[in-house]
Amino acid sequence: MTTATLDTRTTEFDVKDIEYLRHDTPLLARVFTPRGEGPYPALVECHGGAWCMSDRLTEHLRHEYMAAHGIVSIALDFRSGATDPYPASVQDINYAVRWAKLHARELKTKPELIGLSGQSSGGHLAMLVAMRSHDPRYAAIALPAGSPAHDARVACVVMSWPVINPLSRYRLATRAQAAANPPEWPKGIIARHDSYWRTEANMAEGNPMLALERGENVETPPAIWFQGQGDLLHDYKDAESDFPGNEPQRFVANYRKAGGEISLEYIEMERHAGHTPDLSQTGDMFEKMVAWVGRWVRG
Repeated sequence: MTTATLDTRTTEFDVKDIEYLRHDTPLLARVFTPRGEGPYPALVECHGGAWCMSDRLTEHLRHEYMAAHGIVSIALDFRSGATDPYPASVQDINYAVRWAKLHARELKTKPELIGLSGQSSGGHLAMLVAMRSHDPRYAAIALPAGSPAHDARVACVVMSWPVINPLSRYRLATRAQAAANPPEWPKGIIARHDSYWRTEANMAEGNPMLALERGENVETPPAIWFQGQGDLLHDYKDAESDFPGNEPQRFVANYRKAGGEISLEYIEMERHAGHTPDLSQTGDMFEKMVAWVGRWVRG
């Protein structure tokens, strides 16, 4: 049995940027490490931004809270959909999980204590990487020559309002845009989907919801979905699905049917379509994240 250290009290932590991968330019991980011996649970963190915006610095409040409560937070930069379409970012994140396992000792964790976490499009990416940890397209970037073999399987997945079904969200936006008096938000949503995915066929293929409904043989690690109330861009009913509930309930039902353990937690927070959420207004979400990781990543 592996024993992980998880300190639910506030503790000091260190922060440093590490180059974990290089294409034409380096990709950095900002690593938030609790002070102490460890080994600690660790989360490889995928930022949101509709696959095309934001970076490892955007969601720092979550990373800081995790580290202050005994979880190593590895906040990634990865290739942007504004320049590199699917599956480039998925390949970077798959590599980052394997890199974290390779360097687990220096990161004060162990390979079996590493999970994935993500917000919005980052939640989609985290789940997609976790479900298809052995997909050869996603694992196409090799670790340095001579490295021990590691795969991208993870201990858990923590998602905050993920875009779990990119195709249904795209069609939601296109329907809103076609309305008589369209709101402003569909323009950006549609443009970024087009930039990253290029085609609806790709949106359907790289799609955790539809992968489950197609009956794909995927990994289903323990997972949790945190969802803000009144969030019309993530908590909506797919007009083309017969499922009676919204997308969060539909995914949870599919995930459990596939044999996975998953929880859905609704939280009180302000959400405005087309605007980045204020992570200082998420109530006790971070506290619940820590408690949930402590339950699933302790050995």
